[in-house]
Amino acid sequence: MRIVLALGGNALLARGQALTAENQRDNIQKAAESIAAIAKHHEVVIVHGNGPQVGLLMEQNAAYQEYSPETTPYPMDVLGSETCGMVGYMLQQELKNCESSLNIATLVTQTQVSKEDPAFANPTKFVGPVYTQGQAEELMAASDKVFKADGEYYRRVVPSPMPKDIVEVPQVETLLQAGNVVIACGGGGVPVCMEKGRSVGVECVIDKDLTAELLAEKIDADLFVILTDGSIYRNYGKADQAEMKVATPKGLSEFSFPAGSMGPKVDAVCKFVESGRGDAAIGSLFELDKVICNEAGTLIKQGEGIEYY
Repeated sequence: MRIVLALGGNALLARGQALTAENQRDNIQKAAESIAAIAKHHEVVIVHGNGPQVGLLMEQNAAYQEYSPETTPYPMDVLGSETCGMVGYMLQQELKNCESSLNIATLVTQTQVSKEDPAFANPTKFVGPVYTQGQAEELMAASDKVFKADGEYYRRVVPSPMPKDIVEVPQVETLLQAGNVVIACGGGGVPVCMEKGRSVGVECVIDKDLTAELLAEKIDADLFVILTDGSIYRNYGKADQAEMKVATPKGLSEFSFPAGSMGPKVDAVCKFVESGRGDAAIGSLFELDKVICNEAGTLIKQGEGIEYY
């Protein structure tokens, strides 16, 4: 079976943990154990997040510019590619440590977006370090960057457009056919667009789950899995909450899920199922072997209705 796995941020860093290499390594070791167990028997592509890692690099860039004003901060596409290499290296190393028979390859992957996407007219995705209102206003006056209030501070906001295409799909396919576990489209992929026949980087971020879904379609995956804290719930956090075992796009359309958490994930798995290529699932990374067998998490498939545990 060909499986695309989208790893949530908790696979790399637990909530509230310091963004140290040691903490990330510890979490990736645990993630690798779950993935290696199924990678021995299935074709696997891993898509990981990179939000905290890019944010840290942006802070380091900003701090260095204070020391060396002529050293302008690197653009977001370059920072994204840096984190793809870093996280991919840790994942492939720990997967090999878990199962020496595996062959693993990390591919820095470009995701094409359109400058006509409505997201560019209203950037909303917070990235990077915090600033006072005065600092933010100075930065906006000296550049085309946009800052908005995030609590008591201000942070830069960038667009989050829809992924339109993935440049390295043929390379992913070649690596899979050669027997590799493939780590690709990290952080949603390095954002690029075509200008006058040339590929150029774009100052934006792409939703990792939406890119993972597009990749699953492009390579004809049998199963698309988003690994997060757990299953889809009806009325999560309320007295009548109920864990879904099997759901359908039609059944899920009757519910409203939070835009900042489960909403985009539900949208992504429903899109894949509606493409007719295969089923999808949402569940815990640490129950991955059970999630792919529908013994844990929520399986999303075509049809009607919802089945609860």
